Amino acid sequence: MANNSIQEAPLDHPPTLFDMIADNSIHKALLARPTVLTVKPSEGPIQLRRCMPTLDPHRNPTEHSSLIPPPPRPGKFRRVTFLLCVYLIVGVIIFYLVMDQMSGTRTNRVLDAIYLVIVTMTSVGCGDLVPNSDTTKLIACAFVFTGVAIVGTYLSKLADHMIEKQEVFFKATQSEANMLSLCDTSRIKYKLYTVSLLLGVDVVAGTVFLWKVEKMSLVDSFYCVFYGDKSFPSKLGRVFAIFWIITSTIIMAQFFEYLTDFYTERRQKAIAKWLLTRDLTTIDLERADLDGDRQVG
Repeated sequence: MANNSIQEAPLDHPPTLFDMIADNSIHKALLARPTVLTVKPSEGPIQLRRCMPTLDPHRNPTEHSSLIPPPPRPGKFRRVTFLLCVYLIVGVIIFYLVMDQMSGTRTNRVLDAIYLVIVTMTSVGCGDLVPNSDTTKLIACAFVFTGVAIVGTYLSKLADHMIEKQEVFFKATQSEANMLSLCDTSRIKYKLYTVSLLLGVDVVAGTVFLWKVEKMSLVDSFYCVFYGDKSFPSKLGRVFAIFWIITSTIIMAQFFEYLTDFYTERRQKAIAKWLLTRDLTTIDLERADLDGDRQVG
């Protein structure tokens, strides 16, 4: 009787899980075993849901490939600087020894040797001091080839720099803010403006020096800055040319580097905005479901 009165009494609360099990209202397990493969419907719309990736608690985080820091790399321009120093020292010594076999305007033996090394390395070739024998011509050819190799090494380091920036852009984008901050073109734009200003100052300085010191006409001075038809015949002009040619070459290389980076980052920013603002379609989810479990995570 007590049991019947208890069963017939109205429930003041919803049935619990144990009541449902006792009433045999549940005939299957609450959670399916993960090892059992369920049958997928062959027809009907595909429904994909996005899941958070699970982390293995028994796995050391340092074993993850994305968490392993890259190996330390030496300085990009350290080797180039060393090669440049060796090139200049050896070139000055050799051209100093064979200076008697050179033809053209002579000022000071050491100064002329340094000047000849600089114009040979940068392939400017002003023409005011040239080899006059077969030996010096072969030496000049060797130094021209070596100087071009040093410039090529610098350009290869520049290409590595651009590739590294591409890798940073695609691997270190953890959020929208990070993606857009990496594409910020303000920093590279200011560098481009600065180098452009330095390039203009360098052109004006060379033009004014040739005009006032070397007594050339204004048109010839401006012309010789871009095309080495005439050169620096005086001793003061040679000293100025040594530093001016080096700085001009470096500034010109930096100008084209920043110009390339500027247009590259503008393109990256446009791609990032397009990726962040486009709508996610079912085709994108289907392509992301690589294992076919209809879960994207």
